[in-house]
Amino acid sequence: MEGAGSWDVLEWTKIETVLRSASDGMSEFLLEAEEVVAQGHGVVLINTDLAGTLSVTNFRLLFLSEVSRDIIDLGTIPLTTIEKFSKQIVKNSSVPRQSDKAQSQRLLQVVGKDLRIIVFGFRPRTKQRRAVFDALSRYTRPTQIWDMYTLICGPSKFVNANPKLRLMKEYLRLLGKGSLSILSNKIDDGSLNVSNELWRISSINSGYSLCSTYPSSLIVPRSISDEEIQQAALFRGRGRLPVISWCHSVTGAVLARSSQPLVGLMMNMRSNMDEKLVAALCPQTCNGKGARRKLYIADARPRKNALANGAMGGGSESSSNYFQSEIVFFGIDNIHAMRDSFARLRDYLDTYGSTSSDGMSSFLRNGGWTWGGGNLSSMSASVSTLGDSAWLNHVQIVLAGAAWIAARVEMESASVLVHCSDGWDRTTQLVSLASLLLDPYYRTLKGFQALVEKDWLAFGHPFSDRLGIPSAPDNSSSHLELSRQSSAATLPRTSSVSSSSHSQASNSSPIFVQWVDCVSQLLRVYPAAFEFSSAFLVDFLDCVLSCRFGNFLCNSEKERQQCGIADISACIWIYLAHLREDDSHVHYNVFYDPTKHNHPLLPPAASLAPTLWPQFHLRWACPLEAQSGGVESRWRAMQNNYAEMAKAKDMADLRTEDLEASLESLTVEMQKERLSAISAAATARRVFRENLAIKKAIESLGCEVHLSSNKRDPADPWSVVPEIREGSTSPPRVDPGDAKERNAKDDLCVSIVAMDEQFVSSNPISSRVCETLCPFRTREGCKWPDSRCSQFGSQFVGLKANFDAFDRLSINDHYFGSN
Repeated sequence: MEGAGSWDVLEWTKIETVLRSASDGMSEFLLEAEEVVAQGHGVVLINTDLAGTLSVTNFRLLFLSEVSRDIIDLGTIPLTTIEKFSKQIVKNSSVPRQSDKAQSQRLLQVVGKDLRIIVFGFRPRTKQRRAVFDALSRYTRPTQIWDMYTLICGPSKFVNANPKLRLMKEYLRLLGKGSLSILSNKIDDGSLNVSNELWRISSINSGYSLCSTYPSSLIVPRSISDEEIQQAALFRGRGRLPVISWCHSVTGAVLARSSQPLVGLMMNMRSNMDEKLVAALCPQTCNGKGARRKLYIADARPRKNALANGAMGGGSESSSNYFQSEIVFFGIDNIHAMRDSFARLRDYLDTYGSTSSDGMSSFLRNGGWTWGGGNLSSMSASVSTLGDSAWLNHVQIVLAGAAWIAARVEMESASVLVHCSDGWDRTTQLVSLASLLLDPYYRTLKGFQALVEKDWLAFGHPFSDRLGIPSAPDNSSSHLELSRQSSAATLPRTSSVSSSSHSQASNSSPIFVQWVDCVSQLLRVYPAAFEFSSAFLVDFLDCVLSCRFGNFLCNSEKERQQCGIADISACIWIYLAHLREDDSHVHYNVFYDPTKHNHPLLPPAASLAPTLWPQFHLRWACPLEAQSGGVESRWRAMQNNYAEMAKAKDMADLRTEDLEASLESLTVEMQKERLSAISAAATARRVFRENLAIKKAIESLGCEVHLSSNKRDPADPWSVVPEIREGSTSPPRVDPGDAKERNAKDDLCVSIVAMDEQFVSSNPISSRVCETLCPFRTREGCKWPDSRCSQFGSQFVGLKANFDAFDRLSINDHYFGSN
């Protein structure tokens, strides 16, 4: 089917009645608790000119090929991954001067948060596009969190453990107390008291009264009391006071995070408790006997933005107020700039990709152009060739900032306090990337989970706002009762926005996508330093955007706990671990060498120039380039080819062994057959000589020997065994066909008939022999036939015996000849 032109061959007026029953066969494609709510048949995916069935479920938009009945990945997208969708009508200009009657295409454009733009085509007068559009309007923007698919489905087999317990285990590891066993009830009631020489775990926020977006447990300096912490929190935006995110086990340097200080418009507001808390982050070196270490305050914002926030009561610190400190601005733009940049990147990829949403041939599809005229497969798409998206510029700035922070901690043993405005977007990006560079544990699969749960989930990155999904209600006291109602009966769904285009909410932004992009850039620079692969990052990001699991719902730990998310939803980490049960799974990095990179990574600035991430950026626009864009992808392709060749070699080796065994067996059989033939020939020659001697002896007594078969017709010339002529020394030549005709059970008749008297008497030799051997000989001479001797005149003696073996040997005598 080639685009819209092939629609005319279908009877669209009957499409609903003919294919209405197709939804009955969808069960094999649906997940647990997934239900079809609307469906369109004969829909065309414009990007690839494929026709199929488009279904809207309570979890995703599902597109099945009409020919193969396979799920088409490009046309299948989770509902929460859809950023916006809209109706479009395109007039075909194939018939000039008839615009009123010209055929028009009913299109539905779907824009995803994962850089895909897909367009579906519907035939007019079928009302299928309206049904699909209305279903998307109801289900892509649920008004309450209880309508989310993950809460309707429940935990299933991916049961989530207590995330607060996992966070506490990570805290104990950082403090060098990893061997301690802790109980969840001590975490909940705030009675846990663990510390080392410099830091301690405080439970002052166990009820989230200090800061609603911080975790219940915090690592703070041991020298600071809980009362001082409460006072210091008043000087920071949203109460997000400076706390420790990571600490160096040897030097004592720390990575700390907070929100902006409330210094005001004149930048003259101060807090003694805040200054004391920040100073406590920089203990003396050499076990408290050396000089106090330096403190860097890294403000992720551009300087002008920090000054502008002063008008709203925020701002930035003054180095004169914080002992031995230095203020650094990284110039990372806000969430709105990142959202616009990501949208421009998506449009650029769709325009120049091989599966453009307009269905037209792009530069790559024509084979004449690539980005900037370079070679896409060699990753030559750089910052300057991606139009005005500036996405890679933003990624580079974030990477450079994280590398600078890691270098200060590792090389100078300095402590770094990182913040932006609220301390949950750019701050989280920088702190988690710097921790990834400093700590090899975070570069493992288990450590990556701990890092994400600590810096992104526990410290309150607002995932619901950034992903554009419902957050927890203000009053969540009856959340369990509401969840039971939503799972027991289908609640009415209404659109959360009035616009049919579902434009993106003002607070949504791909901050987490950008951070995972930064991780992929580090993985490209250090391919042997990470246990996980780029394929793992893609699958992980897809799971986060799909909201199939409850880990990334809500905006904070407090909201997830109030809604009981961990108890009523599936866990993404259990699901991913279930996928990689085999050590050869694509989530494992084949180049990983923990002994080679068991130390902090300090990349030079030149190595931080980012490139497109093929497995994510190009998988929808240029799927062939995405599959072969990375070193690991090429290595896996070579490994698959090698595995196939090794398998073919093993099969060939097995066949060779079978042939050699068969040849050996045949050789042994031939040797046995040869020995049998030699033995049979010797036996035949001996028997022939014996038979010849017996015949001569019988003839010497005056008898003739006649051989015949008693089972053959006398008229048949083949039934008569040829006589052995006197004087012959070799077996008679017998036609080999005689052996086939002769029955093995036939008896051979031997007739011995006395010779004629005249012949006997006229034969002097026979007379002499007879007279010599006859026991009845008298002086008068031979008395035959009156005496009882062996000559019986015309009478005969019939001897009947089974000469089967002898008969077969006689037939084959001609093989051996005469000696």
